[in-house]
Amino acid sequence: MIEVERAVTLDHPLADVVRFLADFSNTETWDPGTVSCRRIGGGEPAVGSEWHNVSEFRGRRTELNYRLVRHDARHLTFVGRNKTVTSTDDMRFEEEGSRTRLTYRARLDFNGLARLAEPLLKREFQRLADEVAEQLPRAVDRALGAPETEGRHPR
Repeated sequence: MIEVERAVTLDHPLADVVRFLADFSNTETWDPGTVSCRRIGGGEPAVGSEWHNVSEFRGRRTELNYRLVRHDARHLTFVGRNKTVTSTDDMRFEEEGSRTRLTYRARLDFNGLARLAEPLLKREFQRLADEVAEQLPRAVDRALGAPETEGRHPR
């Protein structure tokens, strides 16, 4: 198992941030490993909604089908699976005035022989998590509009 966690503060209200991140197809804008992510089915994202995700890691493409398994006002959890790995993306939100504190945890559980590669991949996933923490606030700003700069605090 590989697990990474990052926390970022977003300059937007909690409900807006949760609404944006609940649509997992938006990973195309904030996850540097995501090549494409398309919704399977329609309607508003809710528990049971699914997405087909294509990611690239270390020059190799992999496909996972993700399902939204938890959708609360302050908590989202997506689980993606293929024959090699189960990937869990867990997002917890806290309100900080008009801003939102997001704690993002990604966990990868490899199956079979793929488990042998875990020690070699941990450092790469840490680097990828750093990139997500850098890109995600910019993606949220682009999607929800630039935040007010007056009285803005550094992240």
